[in-house]
Amino acid sequence: MDSSKIAVSDAREAEQAEERSAAEAASLAAPAPDKPSRQGRPLAGNIAALPSADRRESLRIVEALLFAASEPLDEAFLARHLGSGADVKALLSELQGFYAGRGVNLVRVAGKWAFRTAGDLAYLLEKHAVEEKRLSRAALETLSIIAYHQPVTRAEIEEIRGVETSKGTIDILMETGWVRPRGRRRAPGKPLTFGTTEGFLNHFGLESIKDLPGLAELKSAGLLDATLPPGFQVPQPTDVAALMPDELPLETEEAQGDLDFPDDNGEREDETEADAEQEPDA
Repeated sequence: MDSSKIAVSDAREAEQAEERSAAEAASLAAPAPDKPSRQGRPLAGNIAALPSADRRESLRIVEALLFAASEPLDEAFLARHLGSGADVKALLSELQGFYAGRGVNLVRVAGKWAFRTAGDLAYLLEKHAVEEKRLSRAALETLSIIAYHQPVTRAEIEEIRGVETSKGTIDILMETGWVRPRGRRRAPGKPLTFGTTEGFLNHFGLESIKDLPGLAELKSAGLLDATLPPGFQVPQPTDVAALMPDELPLETEEAQGDLDFPDDNGEREDETEADAEQEPDA
């Protein structure tokens, strides 16, 4: 065979081998095809290639649900939107850590989860907040007594305050959604007992009623007189959803809001300080 033909044949074979090698290298370098997410939408190739793609998708789902919610969400609700076996507590903990230093924080309130503006940035939003009507001193005192002493009756509230409490005061607190009738005391007259609501915890950013400030915290905040009576103690607040042994359940009509308060001539206390209850001078 002519030596020139042999040389041309060898050159072609080398060229074809080089082309095959280049094609194989290109196929290995090409990104993996998009992996579908649990909802059928494809994840980006760079995310799908990661071993934690499912976990990242779960984090995105939890984040989206919390962001869009108008009220705090519990872990059971979040779990229903995730795949079986998802560790909701771990996902929430990871999100909470991620948002810890940001403008919004993931916080737990009343046993549920919600995004809230970082506490040190609240002043930026004050001018955008809806101006709310201030509660009277009588209403604030009554709310504090109910929070710390629940379940408590109207007569017990009056005994602690040392002054009569009008029906209007408790009505206002119930209208705000911070106080609810729990039941009736097993005592003559079967007076109503009152306690706080989940809305109370949500408004004040408390995970549970036990997070209310204690004696030392109240003193440091200047909310208690420095010269307290000997043996003065702040009660340990409790909020047991079930009725206590000395409580009776409400009737159906009462549970629906038709409550029978003792007659106070139909007068309703105004919410302003000027029209608050008249208290004896010290």
